[in-house]
Amino acid sequence: MLAVVLVVELGVLGTINPVFLNYQNLLFSTSDFVPVIIAAIGLTLVIMTGGIDISGVSVMGLSSIVLGLSFVAGAPIGFAVLIALGTGTAAGAFNGTVVARTDINPLVVTLAMLFFYSGVAAGLPTLLDVLGFKAYGAGGFEAYQYEGITGLPDSFIWLGNGMIGPVPMPLVLTILITIAASWLMLFTRFGRFLKLIGVNKDAAIYSGVPVGRTLVRVYAINGFTAAVAGLVLTAYFTSARSDLGSEALLNIITAVVLGGSSIYGGQGSVLGTFLAGLVLGYLRQGLLALGITSNIIPIIVGGLLISSVGFKILSGYLNEKRANQRAYSRERLTVNKSEG
Repeated sequence: MLAVVLVVELGVLGTINPVFLNYQNLLFSTSDFVPVIIAAIGLTLVIMTGGIDISGVSVMGLSSIVLGLSFVAGAPIGFAVLIALGTGTAAGAFNGTVVARTDINPLVVTLAMLFFYSGVAAGLPTLLDVLGFKAYGAGGFEAYQYEGITGLPDSFIWLGNGMIGPVPMPLVLTILITIAASWLMLFTRFGRFLKLIGVNKDAAIYSGVPVGRTLVRVYAINGFTAAVAGLVLTAYFTSARSDLGSEALLNIITAVVLGGSSIYGGQGSVLGTFLAGLVLGYLRQGLLALGITSNIIPIIVGGLLISSVGFKILSGYLNEKRANQRAYSRERLTVNKSEG
């Protein structure tokens, strides 16, 4: 269904604006929105368990500024990338630990961490100066508190602006993550654990599923994908900033829900999230090309989210009604046979 929607969407937008259907334009424009898809893939795995993590957008900014500060502190860019990815993974694992070891709703936990990680990202330069660390070739880290860190090496910038053949590197990276996450969900015991926990957490515990350990791992994976998305944004904009990704939350959640994941857990599709991300991304690009202002686009995206949830509720109601009718028909048939 999403593939059909994507084709129809591209056809309609291309009919209105033929330039939009240029294959180079379609490929290059993905660099503007694939970080949303990367972050949404990690969130899909979390939602499979019946949980949620809305702190990913703050982790994106935190990983970006950690990369920049590590680099200006003198770390090689490869090591700075590892530090940033490790920070995002650790942030996600901490969320998972709190969710697994307490009865606090995951939404409440990750809402608190959303503000916490955002605050850490904004105040990290000042904190490093207070602790006595020195920036390489600069007077102090505080100079980078409100300005982006530029001058990152070309080897890293290639991650957001490079090409592999005709395909942009961000899209290649997104496809690889989609394949890896799909394999993890469909062909591993870990993926089956995610679904079991989402369907019935208590039954999963009694079945011997290591629920606590699985939750920590899946939230850590979500933190990792958010960090990857933050680094891709950093490379794309050639600047490390603490506020990167701060406006992506609505698009991330919409991609997950529109992609077929149930907010109650136990049901989800990484491929669906990928396709939904393309639908949303190209919709935004097409609307901008038609002259619709960016202030109106969130209203349209929000309407899609509401429509998607409403469609799921209506489909569930109709499926239940049809199942009841079939059960009633079978019961009547059995009664008639016994009477005959």
